[in-house]
Amino acid sequence: MNEERVLALAGVFQGAALAQQLATEGRCDDVAYEASLASVFRIDADSVAAVYGGVSGVRRGLRTLVAQFEDSTRDIAVMRMAVTVLRLERSLSRNRALLDRLQEGIVSAQRQVEHFGLDHPNVSARLAELYAGTLSTLKPRVMVTGNPTHLQQKANVDRVRAALLAAVRSAVLWRQVGGRQWQILFYRKQCAMLARGLLTGSTLDNGL
Repeated sequence: MNEERVLALAGVFQGAALAQQLATEGRCDDVAYEASLASVFRIDADSVAAVYGGVSGVRRGLRTLVAQFEDSTRDIAVMRMAVTVLRLERSLSRNRALLDRLQEGIVSAQRQVEHFGLDHPNVSARLAELYAGTLSTLKPRVMVTGNPTHLQQKANVDRVRAALLAAVRSAVLWRQVGGRQWQILFYRKQCAMLARGLLTGSTLDNGL
């Protein structure tokens, strides 16, 4: 494991954690949500950290990763979602036509971002529609459980799907920097240690 892989994996866990929070509470960490959504559109970033607008953009994911790999209070639903997202990315990589369609949809959604702004409901709705029309058609499907009240509200479901799309974007990045699923199994402690170091550095950089 190295810092680049840990950051990309934290992006996966951040998307999963946001989706779970939206499903159970009907709200989420807005700063982390915006950073995750922004990562979908940063295709040609100079570094992994730059994909999230800096390490601070994926702090929620780093904290989630540490909790999943070290603490006894890990959230099984988030872990299940993250692992499914990594498997889903493998299915996507083998489907060139769907991958092209997804990339075209992201370019199209970028125009909405420029027009409305990243935090506008129309952007979440467009990304959700893109997720439903591409990634939802692949196996395995990401299963989201939560409060039925929140899962019946279209605007909230849109945000859940947009968060999952961001998680898949991070899974693509994880694969690009050499991440493999077996590494999660064998290097959990090293992964958590690197994540803690990145969190500490990010906190110092931000003066918090």
